[in-house]
Formats: sequence, structure tokens, C-alpha cells
Amino acid sequence: MRGPHNVWRLIRTGATFQRSGAMGVVLQAMDAPRPVRVLARTMGWTFAWLGHRGDPDLPPVTRALTALGPAYIKFGQILSTRPDLVGSDLATQLRVLQDQLPPFATDIAKQTVETELERPLGDILASFDDPVAAASIAQVHKATLAETGEEVAVKVLRPGIERAFRKDIDAFYLAASTIELLSPASRRLRPMDVVDHFDGVVRGELDLRMESASASEFAANTSDDAGFAVPNTNWGLSGRRVMVQSWAEGVPLGDNDAIDAAGHNRRDLGERVLQLFLNHALRDGFFHGDMHQGNMKVAANGDIIAYDFGIMGRIDEYTRRVYAEILFGFIRRDYQRVAEVHFEAGYVPADQDVAEFARALRSVGDPIFGMDASHISMGRLLSHLFDVTEQFGMQTRTELILLQRTMVVVEGVARSLDPHLNIWEVAKPIVEGYIKTHIGPRAMLRDLGKTALVLSRFGPKLPELAEAMLVRQMAQPEPPKRTRIWPAIAWMAVGAAAATTIIWLT
Repeated sequence: MRGPHNVWRLIRTGATFQRSGAMGVVLQAMDAPRPVRVLARTMGWTFAWLGHRGDPDLPPVTRALTALGPAYIKFGQILSTRPDLVGSDLATQLRVLQDQLPPFATDIAKQTVETELERPLGDILASFDDPVAAASIAQVHKATLAETGEEVAVKVLRPGIERAFRKDIDAFYLAASTIELLSPASRRLRPMDVVDHFDGVVRGELDLRMESASASEFAANTSDDAGFAVPNTNWGLSGRRVMVQSWAEGVPLGDNDAIDAAGHNRRDLGERVLQLFLNHALRDGFFHGDMHQGNMKVAANGDIIAYDFGIMGRIDEYTRRVYAEILFGFIRRDYQRVAEVHFEAGYVPADQDVAEFARALRSVGDPIFGMDASHISMGRLLSHLFDVTEQFGMQTRTELILLQRTMVVVEGVARSLDPHLNIWEVAKPIVEGYIKTHIGPRAMLRDLGKTALVLSRFGPKLPELAEAMLVRQMAQPEPPKRTRIWPAIAWMAVGAAAATTIIWLT
């Protein structure tokens, strides 16, 4: 579906922002330069008649995003956790996008459940209430199981959501390709790869069977986490367009007044949200990729309950170690080591100067070290960080996009609970604990053990590999002056001996 016809979609995006009154709000909230404001206003006025009207009962920006479709709504959800970037008024408006969007008809939801599960609704559920939450891709109904009387949450995809999202993503691809064409400097940010990554994440979110699997894995990983809970998934009543989980009773994490009234400590909750995310990302390599306030509640006993597992992130062990070392370096203000890790991981081109990069990182880290969140302007910080990455030719790492985005969201959630939170102090014990167990002599021994196990599995193949290498060497018409086959065989022998020794010792 990608093609020039998506130009219409982009034009209509700008026109909708102008017609709904969102253009001026966004430009003011982002403190856009005057030339940008003039250009945006001129284009907006020219094409305003082409824009969607939207729901006049909603605030301007929320009205524009909901009129434009689910992908735009997702973007608004992220900004709703960043009052320091868009202002508290706009952030409050955008919070409606998390779980308070206009629902679709309950009768359609019931029909979807019956079609998906191939059973009459009355045989499955004793009650099926009107939607309690409606988001960009699905909505949730509170229901009661007919057999057990258990209260459950029934998640149902919006009708036609797959096609609607496809249209949005296609327009994003066109926008990314246009940006790369017109702005060569933007190519290091890899806009097309970023959209491609977002596309893959959303495709997984549109299949609730994948979400059920993610919820099950996440629950197993976090079963021993104090102060944290995940609803149980009913696999027998879940399918591609329907998902059933145990009901999560609690106070929404975004409702500070209700949290205070229930007697919960918001500072403790803010610290716990941040530490839980770091634990899941570093310890498990599998984390909730959409941890905004609309996807978490506080139970009566103080536990944080997470739900909506459509977007999950996964990072490998090596990336986790790099991420931990970077965080640890910032916490210790060891900018030289932070710079070295960036070079070792290939995040910064090798022809750049390590010492200069360390100095640039110090200019980012030192001004905010030890400060509570209320004194940090994330807008200025991110702007400065962007300048640094551009100066040293750093490219966007698509494998880290979701991790970085979620870190921004979680930090925004934590500061919404306690504006005076010291992020570095909260992160320190988690990062230090990971460093002690995963980087150093113990980690090296563990890696050697894993290597030995791999070699032991391929042990019977080693003679065949050696023979194949010898045959290839002998088949060469003119063998090289110094054959490389014997060093290879020697390394195989050393590896096999090492594997045998380590296995015997363990």
C-alpha cells in the first residue's frame, strides 16, 4: 500500500491539526522557532479545509490525534508522560489517549467474542459489562465467567483496526523516506528503520494470541518481584481478537488524588516503578514496552499491577551489559568509561576521539547529576544530547529504540508520582547489583561454562569440521605459503580440552 497516494495522508495530517486548533497548541508547547511556526501556520491555513473535524468535545490535540488514527494516538500516549517536554496542561489532555478513548458498541464486542471463540456468549460469560477502558487498538470489558463466577477482563480488538493501522504506517513510511531524501543529515537517525521497527511492534500488538504469550512469560519472570503483580491469562478463552485475564482491582497509577486518598506512598511507588523496569530489562531482558499510567494500577495492598502486554521489549545479554555499563558510568560520573563502552559496542564510529566524546558526555551528565527531577529540564537535556550524537556521527540503534522509549516513559511516570525523585539514586542499587553479577570474573567463568556446553554439543562434529577444512585446503590449486589449517585444528583441540575441563570441574 506504500506509494505516492500517502502524500494525501500527510497533507491531511497537517490540515487536521490546523482545523482542530491543535497546531498552535503544539507549536507553543514545543517552543518551536519562529520560522517553523510561520511555515506550519501557512501550510495549515492553505489546506485546513481538507482536515478532519474530530470530536469537538475533546481538547484540540487529543481531538486531532483521535481523528487521525491509532498510530498518531500511540505517539500521543508517549507524550502524555512528558509534562516537562509538552507542558503539564497538554500532558493532562493527552492522558485521555491512554484508556479513555471513545469505545465501539458493546454489541459488536459481544459478537467478536462469539465469533472468535466459536461459542454462544451465554455459555462463556454470565455477565458482560459496557467497556471500562478504550484505547487505540482495543477496549476492555469487565465480565464474569459462567462456570466459576470469577471476575475477568475481556480485551477485544477494535473492528477494522488492522486496515486503519496499515494506512497510518504507510504514511509514516512515506514521511520517513521523504525526510531521508530532503535531509541527508537525518539519515544517521535511520528514519526508515525506526518506522520499520515500530511497524513490527504494532503487528505483534494486533494479535492477542501473542499478547497472551507475552503476559504468560512476563508473569513467570516476575513471580518473585515484591510489590508487583501480573493478571493470570485464561488461555482457553483467548484468541487472535479476544483475550481474557483475571480482573485487576486497584487505583489507576495516573490518579494522584485517588492514590493519596487510598493512603499509598507516591514516592515509594515512583521509585518502585523505575526499579522494576530496570530489573526487568537488565535481569530478564524482557520488559513491558508500554508502561504508561493507563497500563498500571495500585492494588489495595500497595502492589503495582501491570497489564496490557501488547508491546514487549527483548534485549540480548550483550546489549544488557552495554546498557548497564553506560548507566553505571553515568552514576559514578566515569565519563571516560561511558565513552569507551560506546566505542566498544560500535555505537560511535571508530574514527572519532574517545577523550572528546567523554568530554561531551560530561557536559550532558554533570549538570543533572544529583539533582531531583523537578530541577531537570528534559527538553533542554534531550536537545543537548541530540547535538552530541550528531557531532560524533552516532546512528540510531533500532534494537534499542523500544528500550530507550520505554525508559523515557517510565521516568515520566515516576516523576509524575514524585517530581522530586532523584533518578540516579533510585537506579543505583539495581544497576550496581547487575554489574556485580554479570560483569567481572564471575561473569567470565559463567560465559566460559556456556561456551563449554556449546562446544560439548558440537563435539561429535569437530572431526567432520576438521576433515572438511583439510579437504578444502587440499583442493586449492596453489596452497598459500603459510597454511592456516593447523592453527585451526589446534584451536579446536584447545576448545575441546577446555570444554572437557570446565564440564569436569562443574
